Amino acid sequence: MQTRPKKQKKTKVVLKVKESLYSAVEEIMEKKLEDVATILSASGSRKSKLYEEVMSIVEKGLFKIALRRSDYVKSSVALFLGINRNTFTDKMAKLGINCEKEK
Repeated sequence: MQTRPKKQKKTKVVLKVKESLYSAVEEIMEKKLEDVATILSASGSRKSKLYEEVMSIVEKGLFKIALRRSDYVKSSVALFLGINRNTFTDKMAKLGINCEKEK
């Protein structure tokens, strides 16, 4: 009878938990995006910019959340998001986000 090391078992359990959390988040996001897509596509424009609009909204929201959670410290925000600080600063300017604390 061969037994697996406990570390390998624990790793598999952790991976399964992460996968199920990821799946749950993905399902929530898909449901919300369905509503967003319905609202944005109702504008009736000839050429759809749905992808650009949704990505801009998601990115802007994510950046604002990261700013609040990192107490508006750019290097901490970049670390939280897993991107380079300069990339964060450039995208922030492109999205028109102010790095100042809201009063």
